Amino acid sequence: MLISSVGSTLAFDLGLAPAYADEGVGRLSFGKLEPLVALMQDTPPDKLQRQLVGKIKAGTDLRTLIAAGALANARTFGGQDYVGFHTIMALAPAFEMARELPEALRPLPVLKVLYRNASRIQQFGGRKKEVLRPITPAALGQATAGGELLRSATRSADIDRAERTFAALARQPIGEAYNHLQYAVQDEVDVHRVVLSWRAWALLEFTGEEQAHTLFRQSLRYCVSRESGNRSAAHIRAVLPKLLDEHRLLDRELGKRKADDGWISELSQTVFAGSREQAAGAVAAALAGGYDPEDVGEAMSLAANQLLLRDPGRESATMNNGKKPVGSVHGDSVGVHASDAINAWRNIARVSNHRNTVASLIVGAYHTAGQAGRATAKPYPRSEHVGQVRDKDPKALLKNADGAIREKDQFRACAIIHRYGQLGHDARPVFDLLLRYATSEFGALHAEKYYRTVSEEFIKTRPAFRWRQLVALARVTASEYGNTAAGYREARELLGLA
Repeated sequence: MLISSVGSTLAFDLGLAPAYADEGVGRLSFGKLEPLVALMQDTPPDKLQRQLVGKIKAGTDLRTLIAAGALANARTFGGQDYVGFHTIMALAPAFEMARELPEALRPLPVLKVLYRNASRIQQFGGRKKEVLRPITPAALGQATAGGELLRSATRSADIDRAERTFAALARQPIGEAYNHLQYAVQDEVDVHRVVLSWRAWALLEFTGEEQAHTLFRQSLRYCVSRESGNRSAAHIRAVLPKLLDEHRLLDRELGKRKADDGWISELSQTVFAGSREQAAGAVAAALAGGYDPEDVGEAMSLAANQLLLRDPGRESATMNNGKKPVGSVHGDSVGVHASDAINAWRNIARVSNHRNTVASLIVGAYHTAGQAGRATAKPYPRSEHVGQVRDKDPKALLKNADGAIREKDQFRACAIIHRYGQLGHDARPVFDLLLRYATSEFGALHAEKYYRTVSEEFIKTRPAFRWRQLVALARVTASEYGNTAAGYREARELLGLA
């Protein structure tokens, strides 16, 4: 009677109605967002698109749509579906893309990802198959080593134990809960493991911190699911504690020592071409030497960028899930994955405590290294490509770059943008050109994330090196062109765009 009188959600919050990880009673509910979340779970994408455009015209802002889409995704998939977790990782980047567009065009990248979200939710089974349910926190007593406790639960591959442990830790301030989660994230090198964790944090800006536990649970569940298929312990589990202890990094204050261009190049080359142990050791030594974590991270980002600029392209076509032909580098290529991963490791380092700042950079270096086996001897564009670019006028260069993208000529697109940067022209028109295609093209689930990665890394990279980021984005844009995202044309029509 008491439960009936206060409602099931409040009853759960008060501890009156117990629930367990996989067979709990009741459902998660999201307050005033619940009707919009349910709409996104229940409505086929073609019908949903029209309703969302109607809501936009009636005054619903894009932030609200992003929040509802993220919660619908989290409740449905719980970090357990490949397309599902790629889609939630694209939501915050889609909003940032929208902010760069003229007002009339701003809904397009958001509607594009929400269409994908609704499509996958319907394929998955909607609310009838949703994964996340209310969970009863474990009784941890006076345990203080929350990160180690959660990591142990994750390694057990017991989803119920891990969920209940994290539910208890999530009662702490949200930053502390996120710090505990990083112990599990750092336990293996996996692009989805780290990017999903970072994008969960970024989505708090839209959902509010009251939904942090729901968003973070996806990352935790992903870590547990990977553990259940992990036949041998990852080597990083030995490397990380060894380096933290060897360099006494937990006892040292983070330094502010600034690196010159030569130092950045040298460390970048070590991370790009060295073994994983060498790269992790070099980053640990740099941090112990007092170098600014931002400079260390910049070198790591440039190493990931080299993986893309030296990628020979796919050896065989992958036509499902994004039409990736021979020679293409978009989607889940080594360079795109490495760049998105290092961007996530750097961002986590910025919002974490001291321990996780140094650990994220060490694991990020280990993650980036060891992937240069197929890399070409020289990066693109080659001198012969750049030598063919005769124009100096910025408008002419941009027009030619647009043509190269439409012809899917990766190397010509690279060369033109490289030359544009050499001449000292303004970067914003280049971003505007590439943003147009990041909005319209599917990009094999990676267009939004990678555009946002380059946008952030370009700003954080010193002038001597930053144009490498835009050159890489031009290459990826030319690679992905020709596969328009589902629902994109309909969205333009509904918005009254020519």
